[in-house]
Amino acid sequence: MEQRVSLVTLGVADLARARRFYEGLGWQVGMAVDDEVVFFQLNGLILSLYPRAALARDAGVLDAGGFAGITLAHNVRSEPEVDAVLSEAARAGGRVVKPASRAAWGGYSGYFADPDGHLWEVARNPGFPIDAQGNTRLG
Repeated sequence: MEQRVSLVTLGVADLARARRFYEGLGWQVGMAVDDEVVFFQLNGLILSLYPRAALARDAGVLDAGGFAGITLAHNVRSEPEVDAVLSEAARAGGRVVKPASRAAWGGYSGYFADPDGHLWEVARNPGFPIDAQGNTRLG
């Protein structure tokens, strides 16, 4: 298996609401299939939104809800940008669950939850530079 993640799919309760939230962050839909799935083209990765019950059925698992033990991260180039993104997420309908603060690992980060509770860390990590194309690299 090659060392690569190609697509991240978030199971959502309300596809239209989830789409509005991510569009509210300024993201542009790359492709949508009726009211079934929405895709956003990211840097070398695709994020998809798919109805949660349908995703559980597709994977053959029971959906118990609650914290799934996973977070997504959005790294930025500066500390003020961390605060700006957290504010943007709140305006778009998300909830800031941990305001930004200095981190033990030397950076600055905070967390927001999207309308379905998916946790996103927004971080300025001096050890993970972002190149001109917006890709985060190990420093």
